[in-house]
Amino acid sequence: MSNNHVQRVLEGSDLAIARLITWLEDEDERALSIMEEIYARTGRAYVIGITGAPGGGKSTLTDKLTRALRRRGQTVGIVAVDPSSPFTGGALLGDRVRMSEHNTDPGVYIRSMATRGFLGGMARATGDVVKVLDASGKDVIIIETVGVGQDEIDVIGIADTTCLILVPGLGDAIQSMKAGVMEIADIYVVNKADHPGADQLCVEVSVRVEQDLHIKPTGWSPCVVRTVAVEDQGVDLLVEAIDRHRRYLEESGQYLEKRRERTRQETLRMVHNELFRIVRQRLQDSGRLDRLVQEILDHKRDPYSTMREIVNKWLSFPQNQKEAL
Repeated sequence: MSNNHVQRVLEGSDLAIARLITWLEDEDERALSIMEEIYARTGRAYVIGITGAPGGGKSTLTDKLTRALRRRGQTVGIVAVDPSSPFTGGALLGDRVRMSEHNTDPGVYIRSMATRGFLGGMARATGDVVKVLDASGKDVIIIETVGVGQDEIDVIGIADTTCLILVPGLGDAIQSMKAGVMEIADIYVVNKADHPGADQLCVEVSVRVEQDLHIKPTGWSPCVVRTVAVEDQGVDLLVEAIDRHRRYLEESGQYLEKRRERTRQETLRMVHNELFRIVRQRLQDSGRLDRLVQEILDHKRDPYSTMREIVNKWLSFPQNQKEAL
């Protein structure tokens, strides 16, 4: 079953990809062995992050960007991270509906994912889903995130190029934007640029970029691209800007450096998640978790010393194992 599933994922089977992603979201143990097998085929796709506040037209822009990439003969994987339904835990917005024209295109795979309460606008399994689509042969993978303010900076940990979508008419956009969000962008996209206030917004963004570069010089100067996604205007300019940023990363050596840091963080995250899973499972299976919770509620103990006690008991290694680590 495992070897057959691995082969089908590598061949780009939509059904096999969908099943593996579901296993990843559900923390099904079957996913782990398959991910181990397909990992050697990852690292080839270019990852683009599309982020910004709700109402900015991210889904429409993702749709038009996908169409432009397909015209160039590139295959595309789309990971649309949506807020979770409070009732089912599933993706609430359902970007498949808004990108329906791509559903019959064998060169495009779309997956809506629910954050399931995970902070940062990113589903916990997003990084693994990117690897699945990468291994399946997609040339470009687009991550469209929820858009929840400063927590949105999580996308920078996965994307090679991050596009921040801004729109005129949402008040004083730059002042209301938290610094962490503004700092993550490699490209600023002023969408709905035919609306009043677009010129002023472009000026404000450009000034902000110049100020940031003066304070913290970098080799890449984030550019501002104007688009009207619903009219398919400016999308080719956005593709060109993404191409320029990719060339900069490759020629400067930052492409490999970003991926090295991403691998470092992913490895630590995976160790963290697995240790947490083990501790949680053992506490639940033994019934100790409920007893500890009740004792904390009754103020017979505090959560801080309880945490230290649990960590010392379950995660303390013998000295020889510490040295091996």
